[in-house]
Amino acid sequence: METTRFERGLQQLTKIDGEAGQKVIESLQDICPDLARYTIEYPFGDIYSRPGLDLKTREIATVAALTAMGNCAPQLKVHLHAALNVGCSEEELKEVIIQMSGYAGFPAALNGMFALKEVLKEVHS
Repeated sequence: METTRFERGLQQLTKIDGEAGQKVIESLQDICPDLARYTIEYPFGDIYSRPGLDLKTREIATVAALTAMGNCAPQLKVHLHAALNVGCSEEELKEVIIQMSGYAGFPAALNGMFALKEVLKEVHS
């Protein structure tokens, strides 16, 4: 039997984000379950399941993009947790965020570093 996009996405989401990803999906159920389904199917079922990059590399790219955007703190925190879950070190994440200062500016990098600080506090408490 072929795995559906949803099933593939749910497997990836669980591997990457564990409980945090599931909380995001659950939080959408009462307002827009379709968006929850799309979130599972597209980025996780279609993109994260592709060959060519491992999950650690995909999360580094995602953390860089969300940091550079500068206005995605909740999503950045979820992906910082995910990056730690798939093998990124604290030092690697700090370096990714510092790298973004040259491309997205210091405000975006500062916001990213403060998000990392909050995530690390959660992880270590």
